[in-house]
Amino acid sequence: MKAAVLQLSAQGMSSTKLYNYIRIASKNGVKVLLLGEYILNPFFKELKSLSVAMIKEQAEHQTKVLKELATTYRMTIVAPLVIVKKQKVYKTIVKFSPTSTAYYQQQLLINYPHWNEEKFFANEAKPLKSPLTFKVDNFKFAILSGFELHFDELWSHISEKNIDCVLVPSVSTFDSFERWKMLVQTRAFTHNCFVLRANRIGEYQDKDVTWHFYGDSLLVSPDGDILNHLGNKEELMIVDMHHSEVVHSRRTWGFHEMTHKRKAL
Repeated sequence: MKAAVLQLSAQGMSSTKLYNYIRIASKNGVKVLLLGEYILNPFFKELKSLSVAMIKEQAEHQTKVLKELATTYRMTIVAPLVIVKKQKVYKTIVKFSPTSTAYYQQQLLINYPHWNEEKFFANEAKPLKSPLTFKVDNFKFAILSGFELHFDELWSHISEKNIDCVLVPSVSTFDSFERWKMLVQTRAFTHNCFVLRANRIGEYQDKDVTWHFYGDSLLVSPDGDILNHLGNKEELMIVDMHHSEVVHSRRTWGFHEMTHKRKAL
């Protein structure tokens, strides 16, 4: 499976870079493309100053563009997108495939005093369900937001579905660089699957504090090894993943077998 991460800063209503990079990805045989959080929309703190009508207009424009790109280049594009329904704003991740569009409404949102998405967005708090999953050429994918990567309950759903690769769009900042690498590596290893993480770049100035989004998008193997990673610049990362590596890792470590045996008891 050939996939790619497009590491960008916020693009607003402009689609020029999306067109250019997706054309390059298509020429290189990419079947699945992942974008980071707050690339198609401004950062959530900036969204607070926008009208609901403006957020809706932006979402509708980006949705139209990505549907066209997915159809034209026969590619599945996974992109976080802030959408509006009945005058309420929701944080979602959208899977644009050549023939359909599927929405995953983020289930767990950051609620810290300095970064409270839970308060801003209308996403409903309810019992957790399985993340969005899909197949491309029999390669199984699941989607988790960056914040959701922390929660064991969601990973239990992923384990049940024998996922080959978890796609993680994120918007990591501050001094979390090393912690994020360790978290992604640990999740990939304990669940013996690939984890492909896309983190945005750029900055947001909040009074006297600069929020620096540092990139470091990466691919981690089912054995927990970093196979590819980017720096802090705008870049397209194309990766190859093989189902056979997932199978070999699971047979070697036997984590899934141990738990499945006990479920039958």
